[in-house]
Amino acid sequence: MDSHDVPIRVDHVGIAVESVADAEPVLAALGCEKIVDDVVEDRFRWVYYELGNASRIELIEPVAEESFLTTYLEEHGPGLHHVTLEVGDIEAVMEVLEAKGITVVDYAEYEGWNEAFVSPRNATGTLFQLMEYADEYPESQGLSGEELYVGGSRVDSD
Repeated sequence: MDSHDVPIRVDHVGIAVESVADAEPVLAALGCEKIVDDVVEDRFRWVYYELGNASRIELIEPVAEESFLTTYLEEHGPGLHHVTLEVGDIEAVMEVLEAKGITVVDYAEYEGWNEAFVSPRNATGTLFQLMEYADEYPESQGLSGEELYVGGSRVDSD
């Protein structure tokens, strides 16, 4: 299998920071508007911003004393952490990647979405997060699809 015909788009760019409070004024000066501010399992804080009506930026800040994010910041400092790609069918995309010898790691199913990561040990050097949203995802974040999704609705393979 050479490629796929699954709908796919950039959902957001994730930026690792030591402090959201310190980094947020930069995004505010660029015109970003905060739409989500949440903590995941006392490990990290993620704050999601909209820029215009079709761009999203996420700041991620460590909460736990030791986590993947504290290790990342110690090794690389603040900056680009990942690029999230919203996909209509995560399994089909993973199948193509793996057939091409591209390593996919950490596949997980959650209530509201499925995700997997393309190892940054690829020719781009970038950690890609693949994300397939379920219909109920926006409500689980207390937002509408109009607010949460790029362009107002999720990509769909149907």
